[in-house]
This record gives sequence, C-alpha cells and structure tokens, in this order.
Amino acid sequence: MRTSLETERLLLRELLPTDDVGMFELDSNPQVHIYLGNKPVTSIEQVREAIANIRQQYLENGIGRWAVILKETNEFIGWSGLKLEKNVNGYETFYDLGYRFIQKHWGKGYAYETAKAFVDFGFNDMKLEKINAYADFDNLASRRVLEKVGMHFVNAFDDEGTQEAWYEIKKSE
Repeated sequence: MRTSLETERLLLRELLPTDDVGMFELDSNPQVHIYLGNKPVTSIEQVREAIANIRQQYLENGIGRWAVILKETNEFIGWSGLKLEKNVNGYETFYDLGYRFIQKHWGKGYAYETAKAFVDFGFNDMKLEKINAYADFDNLASRRVLEKVGMHFVNAFDDEGTQEAWYEIKKSE
C-alpha cells in the first residue's frame, strides 16, 4: 500500500517522529480543541506518544492519520486521513475520515483538498465500500467539508455527552 499522496498544494505522508514539534503546535492550541473536548496537550511527550500510537496503527491496520506538508515551504500544517475506528454510533468497525490543521492554516481549503484525496484513496487504493466521518454537531466548517466531498448526513448521536453529526459516503455514490 502507498504511504504518501500528493495533491496540487500538499504532500500527504505517514507521520514521523520528527513531526513532533509541528504536532505540538497543532494540539497544544486551545482553539484547535474547541470541538474536540477542550483537552489540548500540555507536553511534547504527549505528542510523541500520539505519534507512536498512530505509527502502530499503520502496522496493525495498514492505515492511520497522515502528516500534511505544504509543498511550497515543506512545512507541517496538520494531519488528515483515514483511520480504522471501533465502537462509535453503533458501528463495530468503520473507516473514519478526519483532519486537523494548525490554526494559521484554517480557511485555505486544505481540509477539503486532503479529504477529497483520502476519499479517492479509500475507494481506489484500499477498495473500501464505505467511508464514515463524524464531527461535533456545531462544527459547521468541518461538516461543510464532509458534505463538499460527497458525504451525506445520516444522523446525530451522543458521544460521551457531546452531540455529534454522523456522515457516510458509499463507493457506489
């Protein structure tokens, strides 16, 4: 299986231990965590553990979130990708599309660009039949990205006290 993709402006590749500083910038920002339970990281060690866990997902599941690198500057700007998830909204297992970007890179279309690339990758390379995603119900920007890549709203559900919006897209759509 491929371990990198390119879009017009971005390189998408597996997360590396050397992405720790960029990941810390991303996940230590409280603004980034408004719709994620308001639990930003407080140490680079937390980020290093997260990267190690994601790298383990590559080995166990063949996929996990990937680093997003701005081609123009070679800068780490966030992560995006597919992840095998378990036990959410009544689904035992499913492939979840997700993305997260450093705040100064919001509003530039990177979430859509990466989400589109990963939907195509999921259907064409991984041969998935369906891809799901969920976002905080009030996170309208993220929900718009999911809809723009062709996902449709299925239902709202409660996830540990947070109202979430559940989306899916099928290969046949």
